Amino acid sequence: MDLGLSGKVAIVSAASKGLGKAVALGLAREGVRVAICSRDEKNLSAAAEELRSQTGAEVLPVVCDVTDPGQIREMVRRTVDRFGTVHILFNNAGGPPAGRFDDFADPDWEAAFRLNFMSALRFTREVLPYMRAQRWGRIINNTSITVKQPLDLLILSNSIRTAVVGMAKTLADEVAPFNITVNNVCPGRISTERVRELDEARARRENRPVEEVVREWEKTIPMGRYGRPEEFANLVVFLASEAASYITGATILIDGGMYRGLY
Repeated sequence: MDLGLSGKVAIVSAASKGLGKAVALGLAREGVRVAICSRDEKNLSAAAEELRSQTGAEVLPVVCDVTDPGQIREMVRRTVDRFGTVHILFNNAGGPPAGRFDDFADPDWEAAFRLNFMSALRFTREVLPYMRAQRWGRIINNTSITVKQPLDLLILSNSIRTAVVGMAKTLADEVAPFNITVNNVCPGRISTERVRELDEARARRENRPVEEVVREWEKTIPMGRYGRPEEFANLVVFLASEAASYITGATILIDGGMYRGLY
């Protein structure tokens, strides 16, 4: 299937590792020119070189803290200066810390809001003028299975990521006349450093081996395993493509069947 992505321009945030890097790699393999960002210049440069060597694609690495509105504006400006426009935005950021309600004070909630909600809002605000002008765009937000099924000890993520879904659903209606789609992807247990850190933290709290924690999670997944980053990326690449032109306002799980609800 020709996904119609060759020559398009994408911004992928938090793309030096994990799901962000997997998405950037998947898009680059389809001929997309990719701008990627991270706070860590060393990891960012390594990721950019990996993308170039594996795909031959044009890659623009930009050091950017996604909680800083000025740095977000600068990243979008540099992307447009280099490639002329933006067609695809993948909103991605690290997750807030794990813990219970009583573990967090106002500054913790505000930091999580800046990281996971305001970063998506600000990137979206900056790219929308280009998407409207060209009457084509794809905005894809990385959220979590927690927007469908809240998980213990993830109260910050459970709360803030749900707000992203509300924004996206409303925005999808507003921008549909411009042939811009807005969707959310909800990973379950995908094998990334972030998930490994969560598993290790739980193992420490419960004083047991991390392998035991992983096996316990795997028993809750009908597929019997954690997902691979490239499997997650395949979904995002499809949603970014011409083939997904009639999908908007959707919140799509990629969790190996872990979510037990019907809707």
